[in-house]
Amino acid sequence: MLQADTILKDKLIHQLASIYADVPLDDDYETIAERLLVAMRLNKAESIQSVRPHENLWSEQDVVLITYGDSIYEPSSQLSDGLQRAPLKTLSIFLQRYCLKAVNHVHILPFFPYSSDDGFSVIDYSTVNESLGTWDDIEAISEDFGLMVDLVINHCSARSAWFTQFIEQKSPGKDFFYTAQLTDDITQVVRPRTSPLLRETTTATGVKEVWCTFSHDQVDFDFRNPEVLIAFVDIIRLYLDKGTRIFRFDAIAFLWKIPGTSCINLPQTHEMVRLLRTLVEHANANALIITETNIPNRENLTYFGNANEAHAIYNFSLPPLLVNTLVSGSSQYLKNWLMSMPPAQNGTFYFNFIASHDGIGLRPAEGLLSEQEINDLVNCMLKFGGRVGWRSADNGKQKPYELNIALIDALKGTLKGEDEWQIERFICAHAIMFGLEGVPGLYVHSLIGTTNDEEKVIHTGQNRSINRHRWIYQSLIDELDDVHSLHHQVLTQITQLLHIRREQRAFHPNATQFTLQLSDTLFGYWRQSIDRKQSIFCVANISDQNQSLYLSDLNLIDTEEWTDLISQTSFPTDKLEVVLHPYQTLWLTNQFEA
Repeated sequence: MLQADTILKDKLIHQLASIYADVPLDDDYETIAERLLVAMRLNKAESIQSVRPHENLWSEQDVVLITYGDSIYEPSSQLSDGLQRAPLKTLSIFLQRYCLKAVNHVHILPFFPYSSDDGFSVIDYSTVNESLGTWDDIEAISEDFGLMVDLVINHCSARSAWFTQFIEQKSPGKDFFYTAQLTDDITQVVRPRTSPLLRETTTATGVKEVWCTFSHDQVDFDFRNPEVLIAFVDIIRLYLDKGTRIFRFDAIAFLWKIPGTSCINLPQTHEMVRLLRTLVEHANANALIITETNIPNRENLTYFGNANEAHAIYNFSLPPLLVNTLVSGSSQYLKNWLMSMPPAQNGTFYFNFIASHDGIGLRPAEGLLSEQEINDLVNCMLKFGGRVGWRSADNGKQKPYELNIALIDALKGTLKGEDEWQIERFICAHAIMFGLEGVPGLYVHSLIGTTNDEEKVIHTGQNRSINRHRWIYQSLIDELDDVHSLHHQVLTQITQLLHIRREQRAFHPNATQFTLQLSDTLFGYWRQSIDRKQSIFCVANISDQNQSLYLSDLNLIDTEEWTDLISQTSFPTDKLEVVLHPYQTLWLTNQFEA
């Protein structure tokens, strides 16, 4: 029988051969595979963990809070000793005080030294930004919460040591970055920015055109060089050692470039994800990979592979469709999309979210909403104080790429204008999201109801700053402790929903889900636990008027008693009609424990 290390090495060789088939290499595949195994400390059979394909390593208990390391901080003037507490320590205090019953994982957005893009232009992958804290602070959080960390793998900062080495043409960075010729065909390249793709850079050996998918401060790696891959495997090993459970592969879709193509979602990129998963799961069988691919829905789904690529994919179509549903008062498009979504195979799950540090992406709505509906949504968000990010389309024209707005302000009204249902509409959005098949991800500013930060946009000149407010800890606590404040009301209702959700087996990420056929002013789906004992009918009134729900439309089993988990109201089986108030949601179950 073959040893585990031999089997693993053979698998890596096969994957490397697929990735580098058209790339001249100095070393053979076996040598590269051996170096990868050493980097991940898998070069001995006893260090290799067994992998159980198609096993679900998650449950209804899993909820991820998304936050920057300094979304909440304490200035030195507010501490008795006059010293500033590290923001990561303040984050830990906040998590312990408000989040223990609501979430069990924390996604700390890039906490490394950086030069732009609020952390996504990494200068040094191996150290914690000293303005945030230390690795000890990160590890302390990982002891109480599952830790999700960004692997910013497509690009790094133009101020990094690697790029300085590239300019000076010194090892190891001299061949780390992708360069193109001015004669290369880049007309088909798909990217989320309107800035020039190529950055002219003077190096010790002449002028080079460096590929920059995002900005000229974010220089793209050249993964045709296996040394880049090995360097990132070293980084992954470090993050595992520091307590990381979930890796978020940032902007992974753009990893592999071939001029004359779209340079997005290329086969080599998919194989690279499979190779990295092979290494990660054999180093820690409980570690997970989530791919961040803000692209049209059908393309996004391909990152599941055959349950051998990403463990999870971001459900990028959900935010624009759900916001559109709640401002338009029609569930038609959300319902059509949900019906078309295949159930995630065992061993995979959808990562559901409706707000994050980025804006509400519009590319994932392409083909799901018409151009007119997208334009109506854009105009509505502008009226509510939002901003719009643009991208270059295939025809050279600019198209809206994302909406930049705090979610609670995105839902302050409808296409008709602002109204009095802001909080109800906001809670409705989360009640819908929390019940869907998959694992929910909750942005910290949604948890506490943070509104648009206009001042930060003016200060930074960046649209995305509108949803990246930094709270002074004591100011936030004062708001959260004030029962009359919007922030208290949002936190109380969101945490209550999550506490309920985490106790329901029918909300397991892989439990059965069917879309209900109801009127356009209602949106609903049915969840059933894996053991088929618990059913939950999730029905929301997505309009600003009372709506009648006829219980016969749900086909309830009349021998069982049904209770709304949210209001704890029981419904006799002979009740024909329930009136839902504007933006009210029912989680109607046959198994209820008060």
